[in-house]
Amino acid sequence: MEIRYSPDPISIKRMTTEELRKTFLIDFLFQPDKIEMVYSDIDSYITGSAMSVEKNLKLLASKKEMAAEYFAERREIGIINVGGKGIIKVDGKIYSMEYKDGLYIGKGSRKIEFESSSKNSPAKFYISSYPAHKKYPTKQIKFSETEPNKLGREKNANKRTIYKYIHEKNVRSCQLVMGLTELDEGSNWNTMPVHTHQRRSEVYFYFNLDENACLFHFLGTPDETRHIVIRNNQAVLSPSYSIHSGVGTQNYSFIWSMGGEN
Repeated sequence: MEIRYSPDPISIKRMTTEELRKTFLIDFLFQPDKIEMVYSDIDSYITGSAMSVEKNLKLLASKKEMAAEYFAERREIGIINVGGKGIIKVDGKIYSMEYKDGLYIGKGSRKIEFESSSKNSPAKFYISSYPAHKKYPTKQIKFSETEPNKLGREKNANKRTIYKYIHEKNVRSCQLVMGLTELDEGSNWNTMPVHTHQRRSEVYFYFNLDENACLFHFLGTPDETRHIVIRNNQAVLSPSYSIHSGVGTQNYSFIWSMGGEN
């Protein structure tokens, strides 16, 4: 598990491109037969990925960083599959995960395993986790059953559809809120109007970008912004003081995960 520390609103204004990328960008997700994890001091957030190809993968606690016997001992987890078909086992119960299906795993779940149905088209499980103070039941979220919420306008190049996975009126959690947004063809801008939320951090994971396409993710304070160039299947951390918005050279999809005080 890699540890990341967030700079304050003044320090970020002096950071070089390389420093910004090392601090906020996660560009090594979905390694074959590995679980990759980044622990951020921003709300003790953990983001990562699991991609089983030849073997199943077990989600274990990193005792040095987490001081826990098992991963979900004091945490809740949100997972969305952005690859081929696979399964997630939670304490022996099997959840079949199609493309864009989600799963909420509650605090206290001891044994969590990932497996792909085909090594030629492996499942790609994107993982988000925040600390939890209460146990809520593990629950699957089928993409086919999520309610679409359409926003934006064609003339502003930001027509998009939001799918809410983990939230108060669907799947209860302690603080984790998670969902998926898809931009229409011909639209490039997300998260409009640009904003901050002082009591909640956020992480963006971008996918469905062509190999030669890229995206410019904007962050930093509203009066002096910065940007990071992002490719397919990469994530970016967003502290509470920072704006979070992006524009791509094509339409794309992204997963947003939030946690914090409220």
